[in-house]
Amino acid sequence: MQIDVTDDDEGKDVVNERGEKIGIVSDVRHGTAYVDPDPGLTDEIKSKLGWGDVDDDDYPLQEARIEEVTGDEIRLRSL
Repeated sequence: MQIDVTDDDEGKDVVNERGEKIGIVSDVRHGTAYVDPDPGLTDEIKSKLGWGDVDDDDYPLQEARIEEVTGDEIRLRSL
């Protein structure tokens, strides 16, 4: 099942299969979510407002790792 990630997903928490927060979506580019694994308060606010951007500490999230996207978070599947 293909899960589409959109600009509306910026600022959402990214959680692992145990529900532990591992970062936030800092930006979405061409359907790929970029995850900031250690966001500061300013980064979180900017992402939730759609002002985020990708820097050297952000990582692209592989579509195959996404279990589901809810209103509040992106949940990853276990490997």
